[in-house]
Amino acid sequence: PLFFSGNGPSGICLSYLLSGYTPYFKRHSVHPHPILQRKLEEAPEVSVLDQDLEYLSEGLEGRSHSPVALLFDTLLRPDTDFGGTAESVLTWWHEPDRAIPHLVLGRNAPGGAWHSIEGSMVTLSKGEWMGLPDLPFKEWLKQKRRGLRNNRATAEDIAQYYQHYVMKKGLQKNFRCGTVVTSVRKVSAESISNHTQKDLQEDGDSLWNSNEKSTEVFQVDGFFKTMEGDKELFSIYAENVVLATGTYDNPTWLGVKGENLSYVHHQLSALEEAVKNNSVGIMSDPVLIVGAGLTAADAILFAHHCNIPVIHVFRRRVTDPGLIFNQLPKMMYPEYHKVHQMMKEQTAACAGPYECYISLPEHHVLSFGKDKKCILQDKNGCQTAYKISMALVLTGSNPNLSFLPNNGIDLAIDSDQPVSSKRNPIDVDPFTYECTQEKGLYALGPLAGDNFVRFVQGGALAAASSLVKKANKNPP
Repeated sequence: PLFFSGNGPSGICLSYLLSGYTPYFKRHSVHPHPILQRKLEEAPEVSVLDQDLEYLSEGLEGRSHSPVALLFDTLLRPDTDFGGTAESVLTWWHEPDRAIPHLVLGRNAPGGAWHSIEGSMVTLSKGEWMGLPDLPFKEWLKQKRRGLRNNRATAEDIAQYYQHYVMKKGLQKNFRCGTVVTSVRKVSAESISNHTQKDLQEDGDSLWNSNEKSTEVFQVDGFFKTMEGDKELFSIYAENVVLATGTYDNPTWLGVKGENLSYVHHQLSALEEAVKNNSVGIMSDPVLIVGAGLTAADAILFAHHCNIPVIHVFRRRVTDPGLIFNQLPKMMYPEYHKVHQMMKEQTAACAGPYECYISLPEHHVLSFGKDKKCILQDKNGCQTAYKISMALVLTGSNPNLSFLPNNGIDLAIDSDQPVSSKRNPIDVDPFTYECTQEKGLYALGPLAGDNFVRFVQGGALAAASSLVKKANKNPP
């Protein structure tokens, strides 16, 4: 029995692989990578899940640090990085006897945080990179008689596609939405009586089969919201638990004085709300936007579109190679290129062609005052006060792992620091995605440092392969 927390793309993809959908090398297909092609031809009758993923992924290069992410990506989209449209070299067989019982728990509908993002926002990745195995996103969009704008998709499309995928592949029986997990911890198997379990499965089949081999299991506690709005508690037991909760939950705070005041916000939706309510507009004091990532850029584009004045504060130099804008091809991302241009040309020191926007590179916020004045400091220590209407601190987000002992810090690569998808992910085995510090616990997606939908699927393949091999060792 297996349980996993988080029903975004990682959780959906893993559920698909554990529901008996099995990938094989498609006979007579040709992969552009000759060494990989030779390896795939060695055992076409053996499913990819049962093969040695380390051997198959050796020598692959690409835009991810995860060897299995590169492997699965190149099997699904062989030459996509070179603008090619070669078909997947995988064929999918449904083998129900290979299915592993599992539950996927999530707060929202399947699709996770994609349901919380403003629907008209356009994805950074190309539309076809947002798709899940064996149901190309482009084909789904065609059925809706829609095309991709500049090869990219809206967040609303993505959220609908993920829900459709779960229904189309018959996975909904594994999903429990409206569920909040409050605790995951190891307990000894002997201390559990079968009768104490409050099960989440409607058909009443117990998820817990006592297995003498396992001396410790995970106890997962939480609640789900009923139709009447009540909270119903549950406690389930599983030998393996997969964490796929993403990082959208917990926006990063600057940790400065006044940051908890009501006009300081940490999500882009606050600006959309303020525009709807007419609490900010063309005549209001500027909106302060802090951060130099894509969410901050989205906020600037939104404000610019609504003619709302903006003061944009960020710590880096405009030419810093670490700045995301310096890594994006101009042709594919014209709107982000425009923001980068504004950041370069419209500093407080020299007025540029863009009205209603001031860029303050190499500045940081010292404090927010009750009078809606904020104090900014430049790299030389020079301080300036600005009167603003609202502030948006958009400097990234961290996972919320409060349901794990010590907030999951002991599982991270640096166990003295909080888990962070970019700086300090959970330490996992690269070919199984099992936590190195806690056997039976797996981490996928941003928690393991994979931040693009295109690459989170490799983690699902690695975890599924590991779980299938475990199940074959210990048949029920």
